[in-house]
Amino acid sequence: MAFVDKMVTNFISDKAKIGKNVSVWHFAYVGDNTELGDNVSIGSLAHIDYDVKIGENTRVEGSVYIPPLSRIGKNVFLGPAAALTNDPYPMCEKMVGVTIEDGVIIGARAVIKAGVTIGKNSVVAMGAVVTRDVPENVVVMGSPATIRKTREEYDKKKKEWLES
Repeated sequence: MAFVDKMVTNFISDKAKIGKNVSVWHFAYVGDNTELGDNVSIGSLAHIDYDVKIGENTRVEGSVYIPPLSRIGKNVFLGPAAALTNDPYPMCEKMVGVTIEDGVIIGARAVIKAGVTIGKNSVVAMGAVVTRDVPENVVVMGSPATIRKTREEYDKKKKEWLES
């Protein structure tokens, strides 16, 4: 038997629309009718299903799951192993995506319920379980996620930490 040196590193659908300067790392999946804007980075083992739209300058870390029908804005960060869902009553035939507006930060292993919208410039802390819409410019934490501070307070703390 002959050895075949065939390495499958990722799958990007021929029906996907890929912008300029997009990076897709090892073993990632990008489904049919998905649109990735310019300067998007997709980490290893990420799964981006069909009919997903991701805006420019967005970073999707490794092992993130983005289900069908989701809409991700520009300048978004999705931390490692964040999971968006699309079935509020599994196993149901009717699906809804998650909407993440521009400038949002999603921490590692956060879980976002189907149909939820995360408002512009908000932050979802690592491990948070988001079960309802998040307004703009706030930080949510916990399970279920609740508002704990403003984005302005978050940015101030970040700046202080960077300068220390």
